[in-house]
Amino acid sequence: MHLSKNWQIRIFFIVWFVIVGWFVRQPFNFLLLNTFLAYIPIEIGLNLNSKLIKESILYWPLLIIWILFYPNAPYILTDLFHLSLLNPYDKTTGLLRLSDPMWINFMLLVISAIVCAFIGAWSLSTTMNSLMNKLHLNSKWVYALLVICFTFTASVGVFIGRFLRLHTLYLLLSPRLFITPLIKMWTPEMLMFTGTMMAVQLVIYWVIMINQKAK
Repeated sequence: MHLSKNWQIRIFFIVWFVIVGWFVRQPFNFLLLNTFLAYIPIEIGLNLNSKLIKESILYWPLLIIWILFYPNAPYILTDLFHLSLLNPYDKTTGLLRLSDPMWINFMLLVISAIVCAFIGAWSLSTTMNSLMNKLHLNSKWVYALLVICFTFTASVGVFIGRFLRLHTLYLLLSPRLFITPLIKMWTPEMLMFTGTMMAVQLVIYWVIMINQKAK
């Protein structure tokens, strides 16, 4: 039996949640939640492309939720900095340690980051296609502008989550907590970080698009 691409993605994440939940240990307990949050926009993106949703009034509320949660997909790339907590080098020899727990944690972090970032970029591509169809637009310039806008807002979202420590869930539960930090966050350093994250996202997006065109 051949599974559709959508169901392959869903089954992978279901299995991956079980694996991460079973194997992850301190100080990496954050990984299961972050992976789940990164999966939310991916699942919404899968549904936005269904004919039933496209023709339903639910399309626009789901698109708004996708916009709010999409930054969680590239955000998980910043979790790779936690690899420094593995202390990978042996203090005596200076060589990489052959420690089973260390390499398992390495595997969990890297797979979550790579899969969420790339499938998140694919979700961006499919969501942009559905939005263009919904608005009856076919301009490549409009498409490119939308991609740039969404990668910019996602990068700002990553900054908010990583440096201001304001979670996506806080936006839904307590939006007042966002107002003052959001006003004060616009600094040259913040804009540099945002540009860097945009570059990372756009390169991943380009790889996804090249792969699609090659088929």
